[in-house]
Amino acid sequence: MSAYRRALLSQWSLDNDYCARIQKAFAVFLLYSGVEFGPPSLSAQIDGSYVPRNSLEEAILLLMILMRKSYLGKAKWDPSVLEHLNFAISLCGETSVLAKQLEEVMPGVIHRIDRWKALALSLHGAGQNRSALDLLRKSLNPHEQPNDILSLLLAAKICSEDVFLAADGVKYAQRAIANADGSNVHLKGVALQALKSLDSAFALEPENSDLLFELGVLYAEHRNLDAALRCAKRYIEATGGSMLRGWRLLALVLSAQQRFSEAEVVTDATLDETSKWDQGPLLRMKAKLKISQSLHMDAIETYRYLLALVQAQRKSYGPLGSSPQVERDKVNEFEVWHGLANLYSSLSHWKDAEICLGKARVLKECSAETLHTEGMMHERQGRINEALAAYINAFLLEPKYVPCQILIGALLCKLGSKMLLVGRTLLSDALRIEPTNYMAWYHLGGVHRDEGRLADAVDCFQAASMLQETHPLETFTSIL
Repeated sequence: MSAYRRALLSQWSLDNDYCARIQKAFAVFLLYSGVEFGPPSLSAQIDGSYVPRNSLEEAILLLMILMRKSYLGKAKWDPSVLEHLNFAISLCGETSVLAKQLEEVMPGVIHRIDRWKALALSLHGAGQNRSALDLLRKSLNPHEQPNDILSLLLAAKICSEDVFLAADGVKYAQRAIANADGSNVHLKGVALQALKSLDSAFALEPENSDLLFELGVLYAEHRNLDAALRCAKRYIEATGGSMLRGWRLLALVLSAQQRFSEAEVVTDATLDETSKWDQGPLLRMKAKLKISQSLHMDAIETYRYLLALVQAQRKSYGPLGSSPQVERDKVNEFEVWHGLANLYSSLSHWKDAEICLGKARVLKECSAETLHTEGMMHERQGRINEALAAYINAFLLEPKYVPCQILIGALLCKLGSKMLLVGRTLLSDALRIEPTNYMAWYHLGGVHRDEGRLADAVDCFQAASMLQETHPLETFTSIL
């Protein structure tokens, strides 16, 4: 330590870069040596100058001098200096000082997104949450880094501390969980902890029904079905049952709990209280409930009624118009024909399935959904090459269409050990997009089994079984 101080205080002919290296090495030594040194000798100080009281203050002073040299162009920019300064200032809790240092950095020295994130952390530590959140919103812009885990987590945490921002916090936490994969998977627990804070925020503002609905959907997505059911019931009670999406959430949660008859009772009761033009989403759900109970003829009749309803809606808006309600609820003629094609295909009624699929293609000539159904029809009839070709075409058309990605991976794995690696890659990528897809887990378990990783196979099969038992009729996000 004495050698460092003599080197810096003596009149040596050192160039700026060499002096900066010594200052950085001394600051690192003071920060991480674990030994508390006394302050510099007062005889070496100029009158009126600041005298550090301990090693931490001396290290911070050295690092701030280095930062200033970088701003003035007297030393090369070293990102590790900012990292050490972050650590040092966080120890003494004076993050507002760090924010001031970051604001003085010349544009271009630090990448703007890294600067925004560091500033947001500093301002949050200083209690300036609104300013911090504004910076995070800039960094999470779709044109910047919209899926950055740390930014999403910090935004969720800030929102969870303000009841007026709690609904935004739910969305940030949801995005953080959805994007926490690979090396960031351990951060899911942090995001879920943010959800607990958001739940507490709702307790402070129980009349915030939008937040309650968002929480219900988020709980359902992560298979906390009991909590999701409570949120759905409380949302219906809070809105007096006037909001259709509350009843749809309740029916979906009941279907995920395999309580299909109760879900159908909810759906029928809601249909009785819903105007004709608003019944599309409920009829679609009712058809799927019938299929889940093996009441296929009833499902066909429901689809036919839904088709008549959608066509009547279209006619009511004229040949050149479109129904806002149909657009908003995402129920259209294409989906009805496609649903019928899937139903007939599952019953091996190939001619009927082909007719319905043809009707769907007229409405949407190129779609991953119709290619997926076509491939499944080929596969069920034993035409594996044709099925694989249809799945690949769908995948090329829409690379993030998970159902075809899973089926391609599953079929490739059946072609021999040489294709297992490709199949495993496709299935793993599918799980990155849809972590709760039980079919992807099931087929990935088969790959691990064939490659001799029995423990991994067991884990995948268990995950597939658990997710299948809580699989809803439609994705929970479809009602957002």
